Amino acid sequence: MADTHAGGADFAGGADFAGGADFVVGVGAGSGVRTEEVLGLVEGTLRDAGISPASVAALATVDTKAAERGIVEAAAQLAVPVVTYPADELAGVEVPNPSAAPLAAVGTPSVAEAAALHGGGELLVPKRKSAPEGRASMATCAVVRRPYDAPRVSPPHPNGTGQAIKESP
Repeated sequence: MADTHAGGADFAGGADFAGGADFVVGVGAGSGVRTEEVLGLVEGTLRDAGISPASVAALATVDTKAAERGIVEAAAQLAVPVVTYPADELAGVEVPNPSAAPLAAVGTPSVAEAAALHGGGELLVPKRKSAPEGRASMATCAVVRRPYDAPRVSPPHPNGTGQAIKESP
């Protein structure tokens, strides 16, 4: 089961906003990743795919990264929640680009693609790595278009909380 975070407040529900936010960005990251690296990767990936950041419902990742500052702050700047999943659940998601690195680090062969695909949908952008100058990549992301019948969650309120809502598909 997923934990959904917005500004540190937990709320139940899926990884998709009501009102047309149809995309989820899965994010993998090394410990200590900078916000600028995550945000730059996500925004660049969305731009290259022709997707408005306003259409993003959530950033999704493995539960051990729920408090990773770079991910949390990037989500805050995008005004979306961070949705997390346990590594064992992510390990059960079929992905096109599994890797030994996240398997060794967090116990699943994929974080970005698996977290994005966890609730179903179409993988529009397979895993991409950040490309910081002068050092190794510390972030990956993947973009999924959620199915129409995916659970919906209201966007975070200005005070940093969210409310689960029910919608009929």
